[in-house]
Amino acid sequence: MEGPPVLFIHIDGASRGNPGEAGFGVHVRGPDGSDRARLYGYLGRATNNVAEYQALIHALHYALAQGAREVRIFSDSELVVRQMAGAYKVKHPALVPLHREAAALRARFPKVTIAHVPREENTEADRLANRAVDEKQSRLE
Repeated sequence: MEGPPVLFIHIDGASRGNPGEAGFGVHVRGPDGSDRARLYGYLGRATNNVAEYQALIHALHYALAQGAREVRIFSDSELVVRQMAGAYKVKHPALVPLHREAAALRARFPKVTIAHVPREENTEADRLANRAVDEKQSRLE
């Protein structure tokens, strides 16, 4: 069965204390704007940047599992967007393996765009990330 040609995915991470209790949220929509998935994950103690990368990694895993050919990712994390674009170096030791994993996943798609959006345009992914922290639970499918 052929997967969706394109998925639109908003991602966000949350950390209370930075580092502190952390989680991520992933809101997936199809080409027609319909909801496809609302995923979230509890990470325990982590920084906000680690949570942001976990959101990206889980978004890409989900898109692969769905057979998407093109993925358009939207994040309010300027750091993650610019690091993935190669504009910023990845210096923090905790982010190096996450960046490497995200880049390897991205390479498995014909087309992936990762764009920065204002926080106001990322409310559902933010809500999901905070839900993960509030409930200390994950929903990954």
